[in-house]
Amino acid sequence: MNSKIRILGFLICSTTLLFFACSGGKKSESEKAVTFSDIAPIVYKIAPCHRHGSGAPFNLISYDDVRSHLKTIELTVNSRLMPPWPADTAYSHFRDEKVMSKADISLLNEWIKSGAPEGDIKNIPAPPAFQEGSSFGKPDLVVKMRQPFLIKGNNKDNFIMLKVPYELPSDTNVRAIEIVPGNKKLAHHINAHLVQYEEGTKTNFRGGAPFVDTEKANKLKAFQMLDLQNDDGTYPRLTPSVTNYLPGVEVAIYPKGIGGYRVKKHGAILLDNIHYGPSPVDTSDVTTFNFFFSPKKPERPTIEMIIGTSGISPVEPPLVIPPNEIKTFISKYTLPQSISLLTVNPHMHLLGASFKAFAVTPMGDTIRIINIPKWDFRWQYFYTYEHMLKIPQGSTIYSVGTYDNTVNNPLNPFNPPQTVSEREGSMRTTDEMFQLICTFVPYQEGDENVSLLNEKLSDR
Repeated sequence: MNSKIRILGFLICSTTLLFFACSGGKKSESEKAVTFSDIAPIVYKIAPCHRHGSGAPFNLISYDDVRSHLKTIELTVNSRLMPPWPADTAYSHFRDEKVMSKADISLLNEWIKSGAPEGDIKNIPAPPAFQEGSSFGKPDLVVKMRQPFLIKGNNKDNFIMLKVPYELPSDTNVRAIEIVPGNKKLAHHINAHLVQYEEGTKTNFRGGAPFVDTEKANKLKAFQMLDLQNDDGTYPRLTPSVTNYLPGVEVAIYPKGIGGYRVKKHGAILLDNIHYGPSPVDTSDVTTFNFFFSPKKPERPTIEMIIGTSGISPVEPPLVIPPNEIKTFISKYTLPQSISLLTVNPHMHLLGASFKAFAVTPMGDTIRIINIPKWDFRWQYFYTYEHMLKIPQGSTIYSVGTYDNTVNNPLNPFNPPQTVSEREGSMRTTDEMFQLICTFVPYQEGDENVSLLNEKLSDR
C-alpha cells in the first residue's frame, strides 16, 4: 500500500477516535437514552387489564409497578404471551387487537437492557383514568346480586342460576349491559338474559330463591324456585343473551341504532348459568351489572346463533375425544339469508388445541372469519370486526376444531388421559364443548362499509 495512503488513513482514524473521546462517547440528541416517559404509552395500552380491580395478578400503571416486574414483562412480551391475543392477525383483523408491535417490543427491550431508567418524572405522561367498577365509564344504573354467593373451599366447580331484579322509572332504551364479577379469579363464564314483566302481570318481581344449584335442579324447577312466573302462572318475555362474561371479554359496542334493547320498567337479569371455578379456600362473590342507557330506540336488534354444541348444527363426528389422541371435528351451517357479521366468540375447553372458522360462498370464494392456531382456554374473547363482514345467502360457515387429549397437553385435566366428550350440554371444564357463537344483523346494502371502530358509550 502506498505510504501516503497509510498515513492519511491513520490520521482519519485518529481524528475520529479523538472526537469520540472528547465527546465522552455520548449519544447524539437523536439517539438519546430511552426512559420510562418513552415506555409509558406502551404500558398504558395494557393498563385496563393491569389495574386495581382487574383480574390481572399485578398492576402496571406506575414506573415502580413496571420496574418491579421487569423479568416477567421481558419474558412474556418477547414470547408473545402478553398481551394475550390468541387470534391470528395474519388471517383476519378485529377491533382493539391486543397485539404489541415489533417497534414497541424493540423499544421496550432497549429500555430494559439499558437498566430501565425512570428519567425525568416531569416528562412521564399522565396515566389513563379509569371509572371504578367499569371499563366504559359511569353507568346510568348499577344493580347487584341480592346477596353474596358463598364459594366453598372444596376444589369443586359451582354452576348457579339466579335472578337480579331491577326497577326503572319507565320503559327505557338500553344500549349495553356490562357484567363486572366481584371475584374475577373464580368467575369463569356468565350468561345473562332479561326477564321483562308487562305492567300489572307480576305483583312481587323481587321474590324467589336467591340462588339455585343447577347441578341439583333442572331448568324448569330452577325457574319455579326463582319465582320467574307471572302471577297467573304464565312466563314473562325473555330477551336472550343480552350480555356475557368470559375472562378477557369486553362488552361489544356497536354504532347507534345497532344492538341494544327496549327494556320494561320492571324486570330482572336472569343468569341461567354462572360458573365459578374450583377454590381451595372459602370465598364469595357479588357480581355487579352496569346499565348504559340510550336516547335512541334500537333500529337493528342483533341476533345470536351458535354453530356446534347446543346450537343449530351438529358436531361431526360426535364430540368424543379418546385418550392419547389428537382429533379434529367440524360443524357447518348454510345461511338461509345474507348476514352482516359483527362479533364472533369461539369456545372450547381444556383439551382445545386450535380453532378455525371460515365461510365458503355459493361462488366458491372463501371468507376468513377467525383463526386461533394455539387455543388458550384462559382467553376467550368476543372478537368484533373493524367493519361489518358480509356473508352472502347460501354460504356455508365451517368451524374446524382440533383437540389434544394426550399427556403433552399441559392443561389436560386427567392424568393419565381419559375419554372426554360433550355431555348433555354440560359446561364443566372437564367436559368439552365446540362452539362458534356469532352475533349479526340481517344484511343491508352498504353494511360492509360500516365501521365498527372507536365506538364509545360516552357518545350517547
